[in-house]
Amino acid sequence: MALRFRDHLATSVALLHAMAAHAEAVDAITDQIVAALLAGQTLFTCGNGGSATDAMHLAEELVGRYRVSRRPFPAICLNSDVGAITCIANDFGYEQVFARQLQALARPGDLLIIFSTSGNSPNILAALHTARTCGVTSIAMLGKGGGHASQLADHTLVVPSNESARIQEVHTLLLHTICEALEQQVVG
Repeated sequence: MALRFRDHLATSVALLHAMAAHAEAVDAITDQIVAALLAGQTLFTCGNGGSATDAMHLAEELVGRYRVSRRPFPAICLNSDVGAITCIANDFGYEQVFARQLQALARPGDLLIIFSTSGNSPNILAALHTARTCGVTSIAMLGKGGGHASQLADHTLVVPSNESARIQEVHTLLLHTICEALEQQVVG
């Protein structure tokens, strides 16, 4: 078992070092998110499976707090409302569970961050299409080459890995980076 952990650790460390090549893109995306939240825009998040928990994690940190007490920021995780999801899935199909909520709640100037290890889930792609038609800026946190989502999002960050677990580890680092940048601006 120790050898397995060391292998995972070595893979994770190598991937984190590889992400240094994306530092400018991460900073630019982070700055855009912070500016929108400080301007009163709403941040919507979504994902499936483990990526759904990343989406929930970011939204709850913004509404609650990350490290310091500060005012809450408007963030809504589209995969958190079980009633809405099951209603929409039943009446319109599962591929519409995020898009339909975005149509109802989002306003021009808001942001959508999707988390997806593959970038190919139909409900994620539908959300990205809807974001564009609603005037919502979309940011895709991806892996495995980015999939179709990389062509639909306004801004993409593709973790250079094909392993979902390693991709999600980096996504967690990215969402924490966003939270830290926001709190530095607010608390300073």
